[in-house]
Amino acid sequence: MNSLAFLFLRLGIGISMSGHGVVRIPKIQAFANGMAEQFRGSVLPEWVVLPYACFVPVAELLIGILLLGGVFTKQALIAGAVLILSLMVGACLIENWNALPSQMIHLAYFAVLIGFVNYDLPLLKKRNK
Repeated sequence: MNSLAFLFLRLGIGISMSGHGVVRIPKIQAFANGMAEQFRGSVLPEWVVLPYACFVPVAELLIGILLLGGVFTKQALIAGAVLILSLMVGACLIENWNALPSQMIHLAYFAVLIGFVNYDLPLLKKRNK
């Protein structure tokens, strides 16, 4: 039962992450420009914000796909947590306190899954010889 619970949680965060990436990638330039606009006047210069803003949707999509597929689950969970932490730093730098609750939920979700990753059902099971 624990493995089934882990599977549902892994699929849930995989849907969330891949969904964020899927809707942002087709409009990646507008997303990046919007993020750069939000960071105008912050300590981060545009030449840092723009490439990072282009990276975020791609990272979200890749992390989501890995989690949906159950491939490199532990590494994908760690990458997801690190990505969320970086987004939290950005939200704090621009005083976007409304974004933090959602980011904290995602971070807690990743942390719980990392803690219980031993319950993961691997996509490809090793055969015992």
